[in-house]
Amino acid sequence: MSSTPLPSDSIAHQVKRSRLDSSSTIEAAPSGTFSTTMEIPLLVKKLSARARLPTRGSAFAAGYDLYAAREISVPSRGKALVATDLALAVPPGTYGRIAPRSGLASKHMIDTGAGVIDADYRGEVKVLLFNHGEIDFAIKEGDRIAQLVLEKISTPEVKEVEALEDSARGSNGFGSTG
Repeated sequence: MSSTPLPSDSIAHQVKRSRLDSSSTIEAAPSGTFSTTMEIPLLVKKLSARARLPTRGSAFAAGYDLYAAREISVPSRGKALVATDLALAVPPGTYGRIAPRSGLASKHMIDTGAGVIDADYRGEVKVLLFNHGEIDFAIKEGDRIAQLVLEKISTPEVKEVEALEDSARGSNGFGSTG
C-alpha cells in the first residue's frame, strides 16, 4: 500500500517533520523562549506585522505569554476584547486555555474570560479582559496581556443513564465541603 505525500503546508506534514527533526533536550531560543522539542509544535500564524509570537518566560513556565497587537483601554468595571493578530493550531488532544497573568491580576485587578481555544479553531485569537478595578487600564501595543496554557483533554462518549452511583458527597453543592 502506498501513501500519498502530504502537502508541505499541512498540519500533519509539519507535525511529522517536527518529529523527525526533534531532540529530547530543552533549548533556549535566541528570543528567550524555551521549548521541549519532543512535543508536537504549536503552529502560529501572524495575521499582521504587529503580531508577536507567544513566548515562555522560563524553561518550566506553564503558559505562553500573549501580546496585544494594538493599543486599547479596558474601562473601570468594564471589559475589552484585545486583538493578538495571531491564529494558531493547538496540537491534537489539547485545547488552549487563556489564563490571566498573575501580575496584571494582583496589581491592576485585570482578569480574563471566555478562554477556550479548540484544536479545530483557526480564526484570530482575541483575549477578553475584565477590569475589576476603579480606574481605566491602558494597554499598549506589545504589552503581555494573558497566558495561553495548553491542556490535554479527554472527550469520552456521552451516555445517558437512569441513575448515578451514590458517593460520599452526594448532591451537596456550593460551600458544602467547608
